[in-house]
Amino acid sequence: MNATDRLVRWLVGLAALAASAALWWPLPSQAARIKEVATVQGVRSNALVGYGLVMALDGTGDSSTSIPFLPQSMIALLQQNGVTVPQGTNMQLKNVAAVMVTAQLPPFAQPGQTIDVTVSSMGNAKSLRGGTLISTPLRGADGQIYAMAQGNLVVGGVGASAAGSKVQVNSLNAGRVPDGATVERSVPTPLNQGDTLQFDLNANDFNTAREVARVINRRMGDGVAQALDGRSVRVRMPPTPEARVAFLADVENLPLELAVPSAKVVLNSRTGSVVMNQAVTLAACAVAHGNLAVVINSTPIVSQPTAFSQGGRTVVAEQADIQIRAQPGMLVEMPSGTKLIDVVKALNSLGATPQDLLAILQAMKSAGALNAEIEVI
Repeated sequence: MNATDRLVRWLVGLAALAASAALWWPLPSQAARIKEVATVQGVRSNALVGYGLVMALDGTGDSSTSIPFLPQSMIALLQQNGVTVPQGTNMQLKNVAAVMVTAQLPPFAQPGQTIDVTVSSMGNAKSLRGGTLISTPLRGADGQIYAMAQGNLVVGGVGASAAGSKVQVNSLNAGRVPDGATVERSVPTPLNQGDTLQFDLNANDFNTAREVARVINRRMGDGVAQALDGRSVRVRMPPTPEARVAFLADVENLPLELAVPSAKVVLNSRTGSVVMNQAVTLAACAVAHGNLAVVINSTPIVSQPTAFSQGGRTVVAEQADIQIRAQPGMLVEMPSGTKLIDVVKALNSLGATPQDLLAILQAMKSAGALNAEIEVI
């Protein structure tokens, strides 16, 4: 045996060893920090909502006849400012729109700080572009006022209409007011309450909960953290507020070595999107895929009466031509794959559209060939 033959046999053996190792070698771990997989319980944002009026619209506001509560809101606003409106006044409010104002109050927000607000039209206003939001109280779930919103709207959409034609890009009925709300009341948090705090994991995973508790105990001392279940880790905190802030700052940045999550395929039936993680594997199977198309052509036919006919008239009818085209489905053998790239190559070999791929993946799951959990959103 010459040197060339020995080299070829050595390469073939190395390739076979690599292929067999892919079947039993553990999946690689992922590096992350605690702040990316868990949050402190009770330290969260709060939703705020309020009803308000947008003014200074260039004739693109709500119709007073179609929105009965708009004149009532305008009268109440004028009365708050000392203006009395005679009873029975017919108010034409083309430059005013009724809106809902929403915002997110971040944790630890203090009175005097500002937050962004989103303004959305409630009625049939054509556009909120160029409008000004009048002072609007924003309330939380408990009905208390936590912020006051006011300011000029920034609308990202643009549109124009003339002679019955209309062109529009993005929505004109919603906009934002940057720093448009001033916080009036803070929301208490459990940061300085009790002797312990709880970290809530973003996903239910016992391995992640154990790893978080292990990393904290290794860095901060044994017995500081305790995993309660697959989603909660209890941590013993220092006594003073300053020490707690420093403690959480150190804990949130501790690195974790996480195992690859469970295999999952996410299907979006509305857009046809298919997303799968690297843990998805495929068993050997055979798939037949074909398309069925129905084509309908309609041709106008004019039927005229003969010359000098009595009572005849010209009639326009339609002749429909219906064709059904069924493309033959080829039986494609898909080998087993232990890596995501193998699964992608096997699925691409079918030549299916994203919409067809949704049904194929579900059928593979039912046949036991797809080793993953399917989630439809």
